[in-house]
Amino acid sequence: MASVTRRPDSCPCTSGRPMSACCGPVLADPRAAPTAERLMRSRFTAFATGNTAHLLATWHPSTRPRTLDRDDGRVWTSLDILSTTAGGPFHTEGTVRFEAGFRDGRRSGLLAETSTFTRLDGRWVYVDGT
Repeated sequence: MASVTRRPDSCPCTSGRPMSACCGPVLADPRAAPTAERLMRSRFTAFATGNTAHLLATWHPSTRPRTLDRDDGRVWTSLDILSTTAGGPFHTEGTVRFEAGFRDGRRSGLLAETSTFTRLDGRWVYVDGT
């Protein structure tokens, strides 16, 4: 995964787009995510910015934890979407396979996951990941 140099207004999801044209609208209103990938990007941005309210609001009620403890020492640095299956505007389910880079003190790491998403009351929500 290549390191990405971002402009100050760039979205943390490393799309290269300004926050206002990328994850910003979805963070303001999760119903604005037209695809599972867009919701995944907003959730990465929420992790990167400490927005636990967005993470909990976009988690399926059957798998959502009561609280979410963030590791404040971890800095999320990059997101690479590796593949998607379904998850489009006309689908009801989808998966997003990704790698998320982080720094934890002096140590760098990579989280690889395939996340499952479904529509609930017309909007995308995160179900679980492997």
